[in-house]
Amino acid sequence: KQWYQRRVAITAGIDGISTEEMSKEQLEQHIHRLREEMEREREERNYFQLERDKVNTFWEITKRQLDESKAELRNKDREMEDMEERHQVEIKVYKQKVKHLLYEHQNNITELKADSVLTLKLEQDENRTNEGTLRKDKRNLKVQLKELELSHEDVIKNLKRQHDEAITVLRKDSERHAKELQIKYEKKMKLLREELELRRKTEIHEIEERKNGQINTLMKNHEKAFSDIKNYYNDITLNNLALINSLKEQVEEIKKKKVPTATLR
Repeated sequence: KQWYQRRVAITAGIDGISTEEMSKEQLEQHIHRLREEMEREREERNYFQLERDKVNTFWEITKRQLDESKAELRNKDREMEDMEERHQVEIKVYKQKVKHLLYEHQNNITELKADSVLTLKLEQDENRTNEGTLRKDKRNLKVQLKELELSHEDVIKNLKRQHDEAITVLRKDSERHAKELQIKYEKKMKLLREELELRRKTEIHEIEERKNGQINTLMKNHEKAFSDIKNYYNDITLNNLALINSLKEQVEEIKKKKVPTATLR
């Protein structure tokens, strides 16, 4: 408004002549010049109003895009947190499976030990029964030998020797059989233990491989998502900076155009 008043003051006279001293033609020229000046002022005012509206529009668009970008970033952060929670749950499940396999392995070993002990006990019971039967037979034979002792001493000696040999053979056979059974079941237990240990290691290795594969996949997905988000916001930031610089340049050009015009007038 002050600038407009100065313009009016400048154009109040022509060559130092006041409007009261002007002729009719000079007044008409003066009025025509004032109208042209007012028209130019109106056009400039409309132009600057339009430019201000453009700047406000660009500002609103940029602000809305920034808000949308922030919302998208928050969504990405929530997605990454959800993926991390699912990953922790999967690790717990794998650990539970390994624990279950170890528990089954221990149960199998315990059952095999119990079966071996039971079998050995049955064999020992059977051997004791056989030995008891042999002792009983020995007692019976002693009675018979005593009855036959008077009739034939040599026959009694031979029978006693044969009886002792038979007992020795039976005892050796029994001991050998029990030892063979023990060695057999120990070998079976060893083979089964090795087989179960190998199966456990293989399953644990497979679980570890799958777990590492999934961890690597999740890490790659996380890195890619983070890189995409970073690139996306970098692009937005660069575009906004370029837009702001462009608007600044346009405003500077407008100011530069305005200053020479005002100087001429």
